[in-house]
Amino acid sequence: MTTAVALDAVPRIRRGVKCTYDQIREAHVVLFPEGVLVLNETAASVVALCDGVRSVGDIAVVLADEYDGVEPEDIASLVARMVERRVVDVDG
Repeated sequence: MTTAVALDAVPRIRRGVKCTYDQIREAHVVLFPEGVLVLNETAASVVALCDGVRSVGDIAVVLADEYDGVEPEDIASLVARMVERRVVDVDG
């Protein structure tokens, strides 16, 4: 079952989750109690902006300035997958 995340939802990194750059993998990773997620550059940018202040829509606007073709629904989908993996929580 896929969790739906609204564009006005405000994501934040869960307690106990760490975002870092892994020199060995040469990739951004999210470390959490259940495991490790290796992120591509765009996903790492989304997770970095999950600060508990910006909404999903706000994150999409910020990323649209940096990357071509950013769609708010794609950001919402990525955040939803991070919620399912217990990497982020959302308010709203």
